[in-house]
Amino acid sequence: MDISTSKANGIFTIEFNRPDKKNAITAVMYQTMADALKQADADAEVRVILMCGKPEIFTAGNDLEDFLKNPPSGLNSPVFQFMTALSGVSKPVVAAVAGAAVGIGTTLLLHCDLVYAADNAKFSMPFTQLGLCPEFASSLLLPQLAGYQRAAEKLLLGEAFLVEEAREMGLVNKVLPVAEVLAYAQAQAAKLVALPASSIRASKRLMKGRQAQTVQAVIGEEGQQFAEMLLAPEAKEAFSAFLQKRKPDFTKFA
Repeated sequence: MDISTSKANGIFTIEFNRPDKKNAITAVMYQTMADALKQADADAEVRVILMCGKPEIFTAGNDLEDFLKNPPSGLNSPVFQFMTALSGVSKPVVAAVAGAAVGIGTTLLLHCDLVYAADNAKFSMPFTQLGLCPEFASSLLLPQLAGYQRAAEKLLLGEAFLVEEAREMGLVNKVLPVAEVLAYAQAQAAKLVALPASSIRASKRLMKGRQAQTVQAVIGEEGQQFAEMLLAPEAKEAFSAFLQKRKPDFTKFA
């Protein structure tokens, strides 16, 4: 399975498990994760959700070939189901990140409650480089987290940044050696499991609830803009260049 799930000791784990493709995410994988998040949130035995990848790679983001064959078609498409499920889950979500976290691999972390990263972690949101725009409420949440100028640098230039900068920005709670990050995240999740579940859920709701509707509205607004830009000449040039392994030329577009 390209997405592996398991449940043990109150922790429901969702793992990217497609290392031969750098854990690039297909529509089927998005649907699997959306369904898994809904299942975990409804399961009384689950206290915490843990998301992780492999020691070498968290996720390369969207599988571009699959993405072009199965572009998002409205708010009921698998990717938006995943976004809605993760942003709205009532239970705490802990992430363990090692290797590259590209595109949605970075933006999904804005919706997690605790993020632990390996010292080999690398983050990027290269949407403008693909002729696209921010997604998953990152245009709202990243400026809130990191400040406007720093968020603008990451979202406008789309360049990769390393784990220590991610920690300084507040995107990452703690940096650990690659061999230790998953065990540490599991231990932190176990601490949450041992606490009163109602207290944890109420605390999360109080911190996030005030702007929950705004987050969903921004996800929808970004999604509409994203879908329009996906059909525009700039995106077609970017994707063609990627598939042809050449540098895109955006100079002919206004």
